[in-house]
Amino acid sequence: MSPGPAADHRRAERAAARLVARSTSATLAGLPTTPPSPHWRPGERALRLLTVATVAAVAALATGHPWLLALAAGPAVLLVLAGTGNDRPSRLDAENTVTPRRCLEGEPITVRITVRHDGRIGRLDPTAALGPGVTLTAVTVGTNEVDLVLRAERWGRWTLGSVDIEVYDAGGLTRRTVRTDLGTMDVFPEPSAARLTPIPVRLPERIGEHTTAHEGTGVEVVGVRPYVPGERQRRIHWPSTTRRDAVQINQFAAERAADAVVLLDTLADFRDAATGRSSLDETLRAATGLTRAYLRRHDRVGLVAVGGKLRWLTAGSGERQSYRMVESVLEVRQDRGHRGLLAPRLPVAALPRHALVYAFTPLADQRILDVLGRVRDLGNPLVVVEIPAGEPAVEPGDEIDAVALRLWHAEREAMRSALRARGIPVARHTPGEALDLALAPLLRRRIGGGAR
Repeated sequence: MSPGPAADHRRAERAAARLVARSTSATLAGLPTTPPSPHWRPGERALRLLTVATVAAVAALATGHPWLLALAAGPAVLLVLAGTGNDRPSRLDAENTVTPRRCLEGEPITVRITVRHDGRIGRLDPTAALGPGVTLTAVTVGTNEVDLVLRAERWGRWTLGSVDIEVYDAGGLTRRTVRTDLGTMDVFPEPSAARLTPIPVRLPERIGEHTTAHEGTGVEVVGVRPYVPGERQRRIHWPSTTRRDAVQINQFAAERAADAVVLLDTLADFRDAATGRSSLDETLRAATGLTRAYLRRHDRVGLVAVGGKLRWLTAGSGERQSYRMVESVLEVRQDRGHRGLLAPRLPVAALPRHALVYAFTPLADQRILDVLGRVRDLGNPLVVVEIPAGEPAVEPGDEIDAVALRLWHAEREAMRSALRARGIPVARHTPGEALDLALAPLLRRRIGGGAR
């Protein structure tokens, strides 16, 4: 009698639960390195039949009852038929399709694994060993396919891991393991909400969307002036012309594009004890939001990442530039073995003249002050966006920890004071809030730089 669809559904749920549990333990233990055996071997059902046959045969010999041999004959015949069966596939492998290969934090990733064979197979029993950047959320086991739904936890370039599938024959007596490698994928940070784009005092001579104080061919009227022969009559301001009894022309402000450079402080990564937030994660999320805001206004944006390997990208515009910038820093977590004691020298080509530099930093490493000093010496206008993450936890009543926390706050306040003393504005961005709240005070006046 067939067990029915309800039993099949319960069996699939139990298989999914086992896969989630085994994938978690495999992830903690590390990704597998030993390849699975390419040969058929006894399954759990065959081992149970062998146990029954062996116990019955031993009992027959020990007690002298021949009828016990009949009890052992049934399992023995099934085992012999399983060993001589010719319906098992001789060719067995698996291929996978991962969709998408690039996504944002928190988005689902769908993996379909198809088992290819040239014979008859029974059930499939998968085991996943996933990488550290994803978690398993759902499993569906079919006749020839296994569907996994993963969730991208943190930004970075991650190895997804591998999946071992136990393929049983049609009788469920023998099994064979096939492994498929899921490859790598890029998880982009979830950008912070940002729309404001402060601009420096000087802008390059390139048409854009930022209004300047100079007369030009923009759309914002900043005043009127007397008519000069040869100018367009459509620019005549008739109310002023009537009052002054002389032809007056609308005076428009010039509109220019801006150059911005995002400087990322990856010298250290601190995790906040209270919220669990990572300073490196929040740094890249805020920088990504600001980058998109400038690119939406057709400005050029460049990138410099200091800490370990020096990574930089020349300023560019367009949607592709946003992806290039994120892809260039996805591997900064792997740079910890390259961290040095001295702050790196910044390439001049990475900092265009008069480009506004945004330095995203937790202000936790003194070396960042040297880097910011070099940017200021080049004459670029500079804004420091502080990411207040990594505050140590203090046990209630522990005076030593309380003193250490006060020293921790005092050190950061000293770094802020040193920056403000050099005329560098410091905007404090609270993770989880819109970046516009931190940048809004910068709109009161344009940001100035030095001479180059």
